[in-house]
Amino acid sequence: FMGGYQSPAKRDFIEYVNISTTGNSIDFGNLIAANMNPSGLASRTRAIAAGGNTGSIVDTIQAVTISSTGDAVDVGDLNVARRFAAPMNSSTRGLFGGGGTPSTTNNIDLITIPTAGDAIDFGNLGADTSSAAGCSSPTRGLVAGGDPGVNTIQYVTIASIGNAADFGDLTGGQRRGGAGCSNATRGIWGGALPAFNSIDYSNIASLGNTIDFGDTTNSMWLYSSTSSPTRALFAGGYNPSSNATYANIDYVQIMTTGNAVDFGDLTAVRRDMAGASNGNGGL
Repeated sequence: FMGGYQSPAKRDFIEYVNISTTGNSIDFGNLIAANMNPSGLASRTRAIAAGGNTGSIVDTIQAVTISSTGDAVDVGDLNVARRFAAPMNSSTRGLFGGGGTPSTTNNIDLITIPTAGDAIDFGNLGADTSSAAGCSSPTRGLVAGGDPGVNTIQYVTIASIGNAADFGDLTGGQRRGGAGCSNATRGIWGGALPAFNSIDYSNIASLGNTIDFGDTTNSMWLYSSTSSPTRALFAGGYNPSSNATYANIDYVQIMTTGNAVDFGDLTAVRRDMAGASNGNGGL
């Protein structure tokens, strides 16, 4: 979990958990600068945090080696500075869809995760979209919801270049600021404004609307999320009704349905982080 906001300031923290166990997160290192709203994805070996807001909206792409601990390094730039982009990845390719520049954009950027270098153009989303949730299988990337308040899910074929196509809709209407994660077959969507505690799922290989999965332990949005082949995690988050930011980490078993249960806690209350793992569904 990388960066985020802990009142009264943005943070540069990187911390980690072992998804197969439960427990509190552990310090990993630091981002180049304090950063909220970056987008996170990963290969088997490298985690990426791209863009975000350090006081201004930035185009920086940062990387850490997952098997070690340490600080992030600069490995390139996005095509345009942005925050709240929806991340998707295969084992070698990373995509960032939409985002705020601060105005919303429909651009999809492409990076090659194992190498350093700037992003190149991949294609476009169906409309300008920010604060959408992304997830992936090894072949397909999905982008769900987003600002200005849409319920659509779009997909791309990661190995190709091209524009996104319609996949289906989220349940319960318009959503933004949600969190997405997946294994190789199922995408999980958690939180979002206004459906704060709902969890939906999609079968990535098919087209269609999402199906109700269960609920998170708290009613929040602006989660960070990541996954292994068996578990999806939702960390931190913000409840606007109580103006409270949380440190708790929830998890669900991806191939079942049901409510989330407690996993542990972050080192501090935080929201607007980037999440990534070396077991995510795009690998």
